[in-house]
Amino acid sequence: GLFALAVAAVYRRPMPVQPMKAVSALVIVGALGAGQAMATGLILGVLLLALAAAGAIGRLARVLPESVILGIQAGVGLHLALLGARLATEGPLYGLPALAALVLLSITPLRSFAALAVVAAATAVALGTAGAVTWPAPGLHLPVPAWPAWPDYQVAALTAVVPQLALTVTNAVLATAAIAGDYFPADRARLGPGRLAAGTGILNLVLAPLGALPMCHGAGGLVVQHRFGARSWGAPAIFGGLCLVLGLGFGDGARTLLALVPLGAVGALLLVAGAEMAAGRKVLALDGPGRAVALATALTCVLVNVAVGLVVGLILEGARRAWLRRRA
Repeated sequence: GLFALAVAAVYRRPMPVQPMKAVSALVIVGALGAGQAMATGLILGVLLLALAAAGAIGRLARVLPESVILGIQAGVGLHLALLGARLATEGPLYGLPALAALVLLSITPLRSFAALAVVAAATAVALGTAGAVTWPAPGLHLPVPAWPAWPDYQVAALTAVVPQLALTVTNAVLATAAIAGDYFPADRARLGPGRLAAGTGILNLVLAPLGALPMCHGAGGLVVQHRFGARSWGAPAIFGGLCLVLGLGFGDGARTLLALVPLGAVGALLLVAGAEMAAGRKVLALDGPGRAVALATALTCVLVNVAVGLVVGLILEGARRAWLRRRA
């Protein structure tokens, strides 16, 4: 909640906030404990801030070829669409009607309110058919500041930091900045990769001792928010405010409230937004070899992850340029 409110104030655009994926996966499978996740957030905060201050993030963004950037964007969109399709088909009672409603609303003046209307309607139906619901009791749940022990830093450095840093730099910083620049060209400097990296670093350093999972931005979240009408600071501000109310007011009981939202309806949102992003016209404007590089990059992003997709794309783009030089 605090991260989202800070993002709303600093960027004044619908910049998403989400847990770091690699760290979250390790926590879910039990490979990282609470102290180790906290240590990961602190280490990553220092590294991201240092990379941004040294100008390394900005230099990397400037040398990325267009074919690789477009491939990453298409890969993120395809990944979102596939995830959305899975969620929608696993909960077809909500997913299929939600998908139909989104398609119909997209051709009406209510397009900007489609996501809110569909999620609200699906949640209302779920509540109406769920029978008795055990509501969590409200109260005041304040976080207790804490610091990791030294062994937690060692485990974090050996287990989580390297894979998560690669994902964060590629997806949460470079890809997000590229997409934000396309959506909001007048704010390209304010939404640049160096600022995203520095902001992510600072906020993780501040929030990790309060028990927050390591957090970052994300290209997919930006695509979904923009597709369904978010254009200003209002979206992250509302999201952050709701998170604070749920966390401070209900503590662990917030999970019960969030579970009332049908995942099938959420999947429909991801499917529509992801499909629109994956079908980007800019890829078609590339020459034949450039399109091949973008396609290979996109598929690698989906089949492995964005960091590996970046490496594969750079290798293929280097080979393409070497081939063109030999032909010249």
